[in-house]
Amino acid sequence: MSKQDQIDKARLPRHVAIIMDGNGRWAKKKGLRRVLGHQNGVKAVRDTVEAAAELGIKYVTLYAFSTENWKRPQYEVNALMELLVSTIHKEVKTLMKNEIRLGTIGNLGELPKNCYTELMEAIELTRKNTRMTLNLALSYSARWEITQAMKKAAAMAAEGRVQPDDITEEYVSSLLCTADMPDPELMIRTSGEHRISNFLLWQIAYAELYFTEKFWPDFRRDDFYDAIISFQGRERRFGQTSEQIVH
Repeated sequence: MSKQDQIDKARLPRHVAIIMDGNGRWAKKKGLRRVLGHQNGVKAVRDTVEAAAELGIKYVTLYAFSTENWKRPQYEVNALMELLVSTIHKEVKTLMKNEIRLGTIGNLGELPKNCYTELMEAIELTRKNTRMTLNLALSYSARWEITQAMKKAAAMAAEGRVQPDDITEEYVSSLLCTADMPDPELMIRTSGEHRISNFLLWQIAYAELYFTEKFWPDFRRDDFYDAIISFQGRERRFGQTSEQIVH
């Protein structure tokens, strides 16, 4: 039986978040420049997104570029931005073919103008697709996102549009970048690191975490299936006991 056949299509996570880690170390291990690791990671993105769409998962969010990544050497940042533009341009046809809608979260105002333009054009072209939503987290960090949400809440409070008792968990969620989608139920991180790295901290409060030793450029659809199989083998209690879940 193939790994795909082992997956129960009735118990899929609706939203999978992925920290695509290890591109630079993959390249270094092979004696290559770090940017070549990022370039080789594109194949992993394609394999993973297609596998998710084929299974019937509705949302996938990829941590593509964090706010902290701006601190990297300028040549690497420039190469990453150029790769982002070229990849989006090349993959739009594939997104349309597979009925995948492109979305994004993060501080987009920090992106170079050509990156922002290419991204917005792809989002507009794919906006009517309904099979799956692929979110790119760009110039994103969870602390930035939560800070922005608190600023919005404070501004509305100053205008008298919100009172302290109005601020519930649902209200906070409505101010986040992911307000129009369910919280991730599964978070995957590659490269063997066991950290969250400032990614969707509010949203993954109850997510199952899956870590793999593989560097992102080596991650393929069977590895994604392994993560889904692991997810389906876990008991999700949300603070309750096993007996309460069963009954």
